[in-house]
Amino acid sequence: MVNSTLIRVRYKDTDQMGVVYNGNYFNWFEIGRVELLREMGISYKDLEKRGVFTAVSEAYCKYIKPARFDDEIIIKTRIIKLTETRVEFEYSLHRKEDNQLLAKGHTIHVFVDRNIKPISLKDTHKDLWELFEGQAKDNE
Repeated sequence: MVNSTLIRVRYKDTDQMGVVYNGNYFNWFEIGRVELLREMGISYKDLEKRGVFTAVSEAYCKYIKPARFDDEIIIKTRIIKLTETRVEFEYSLHRKEDNQLLAKGHTIHVFVDRNIKPISLKDTHKDLWELFEGQAKDNE
């Protein structure tokens, strides 16, 4: 499954040249990730209530074309790799008007408990493991 989420670039997200500040792309990745999980049937809030947290261990973004104030951006998000202790999300950002690819990237997250100790999702939360596993297999 690929989740598509639409956002609009706010003025506060741009610099004096009218270009989106590079750090905002990671905020958009987070928006896409949260919406993908919601579409899967689990929210981050629900994960955390169950004692499952995701600590970022790697984040990457390749900037291709600038996003500008008032552009509508489509955030496409999917799970591309899953192990018992980690999940990798892939993102692509497209300008809605012309479908121009603006940026692409990925984040890798470690499943951890409240004490930030890595956990095996497969061993500790079998139902969540199956949910994530189903999404990862859909994208193979």
